[in-house]
Amino acid sequence: QVHLVDSGGGLVQAGGSLRLSCTASGRTFSNYAMGWFRRAPGQEREFVAAITGSGSETYYANSVKGRFTISRDNAKETLYLQMNNLKPDDTAVYYCASESIYYSDYVDEKGYDYWGQGTQVTVSS
Repeated sequence: QVHLVDSGGGLVQAGGSLRLSCTASGRTFSNYAMGWFRRAPGQEREFVAAITGSGSETYYANSVKGRFTISRDNAKETLYLQMNNLKPDDTAVYYCASESIYYSDYVDEKGYDYWGQGTQVTVSS
């Protein structure tokens, strides 16, 4: 059974930075793409960023491009999301996710089989 644990969220002022982490267990981490999604209050969960298993390719939502960086350490089986220049609109619960073997789409939540429990990020103005 795959298990993902998100951490690193918190309260930060606009313009500040946070780094989220996601530790994985249960299958060979480097074989699967990973993604970050977020759900703001009253809204649906949306794609933030994704990274291939090797880490050679990354993908970002337009709203975070240039401010967020997704990375992974396959030896540590850990996924990261470095978030800089945070804005109040970035306030959400952030979830990491592990690629599905049944559906291939990095930007669609259907492309992921397993999810972390979520970590709250709150950006004050």
